[in-house]
Amino acid sequence: MTAKEYMEREDRYGAHNYHPLPVVLERGEGVYVWDVEGKRYYDFLSAYSALNQGHRHPRIVEAMKRQLDRLTLTSRAFYNDALGEFEEYAAKLFGYDKLLPMNTGAEAVETALKLARKWAYKVKGIPENQAKIITCENNFHGRTITIVSFSTDPTAYKDYGPFTPGFVTIPYNDIEALERELKDPNVAAFLVEPIQGEAGIIVPDEGYLKKAYELCKAHNVLFIADEVQTGIARTGKLLACDWEGVHPDILILGKAISGGLMPISAVLADDEIMLTIKPGEHGSTFGGNPLAARVAVEALKVVVEENLAENAQKMGEIFRSEMKKLQQKTDIIETVRGKGLLNAVVIRPKNGKTAWDVCLKMAENGVLAKPTHDHIIRFAPPLIINQEQLEDAISRIEKSILAF
Repeated sequence: MTAKEYMEREDRYGAHNYHPLPVVLERGEGVYVWDVEGKRYYDFLSAYSALNQGHRHPRIVEAMKRQLDRLTLTSRAFYNDALGEFEEYAAKLFGYDKLLPMNTGAEAVETALKLARKWAYKVKGIPENQAKIITCENNFHGRTITIVSFSTDPTAYKDYGPFTPGFVTIPYNDIEALERELKDPNVAAFLVEPIQGEAGIIVPDEGYLKKAYELCKAHNVLFIADEVQTGIARTGKLLACDWEGVHPDILILGKAISGGLMPISAVLADDEIMLTIKPGEHGSTFGGNPLAARVAVEALKVVVEENLAENAQKMGEIFRSEMKKLQQKTDIIETVRGKGLLNAVVIRPKNGKTAWDVCLKMAENGVLAKPTHDHIIRFAPPLIINQEQLEDAISRIEKSILAF
């Protein structure tokens, strides 16, 4: 089949809930992917940061193969010999008493919200059904009905009401707004992305997370960090919250915790919070399956043992420096921002051309990235990228942008 035929088949038989770049991929390895015509690209999206360890990392693939030959799924009706290892390794790595395994990022966010409400009623003593959770404008935490209930993006929430109550929205990176809402005794938690990903890699002011955390502590409110995109070394530290020494009360992980091999997510918290949920009150058929447990342990070990956080920090500094130099050569770049290898270049529309057009040109030149909000391009390559590969990719990006 031709690339055109593959795309036409998807359009014919698949829902139109995505708008992909016109590239049909068939293979991936490390920082590269190949299309059905054999052309090689640098992957600068990394499946929205699910592929921090690169495509088909051999250690993670091998761990998956070994477990495939033994046991894949039991449900949580029984113990298995793999889950406890995952729970112990991750709990110790991130510094928590307990881990609750799920599958997708959205499921993990829903789990964190349920935990926060349980804690609010069982521990804090908020009257039943009165708990409030503070969220931020321009957030992205997933696409379930409850999560889009507190989205401020019409694309996410329009025509999906009625919505789940119990959420208060404030501006992101606004400590005063948070402080005002925390005065309400019925506030149970503050849910925040350390860096807003889908909003366009919005990095808050230095000290924002620390001040927000301290305010939450002062008002007996849980600080929930959604690190599905920012976690697992993406920003140059194991967690983005680590940049300010913040230890969230509830930590949400997903995406790269699997190395891109299968859906795995997790919520971590200490006993006072986690043990408010009793047997039968929450669960998932696939959550904590032995295949996922083995994959997740190896994926996390790769991050730690191959020093991916350190590499992300070093390569990220090079990338932003080169993009800022490029900004001096053309007026099409408005802003460059980011942390580690989670970066954004804001495109100033020119002669009717937008970020989408820039991404098409980059694809022609062998680099794959995707716009968000029409004028922002997210650049997030696998964290295993080396300097030679990065510089080659940067030259291709520069060539693409200067074409405009």
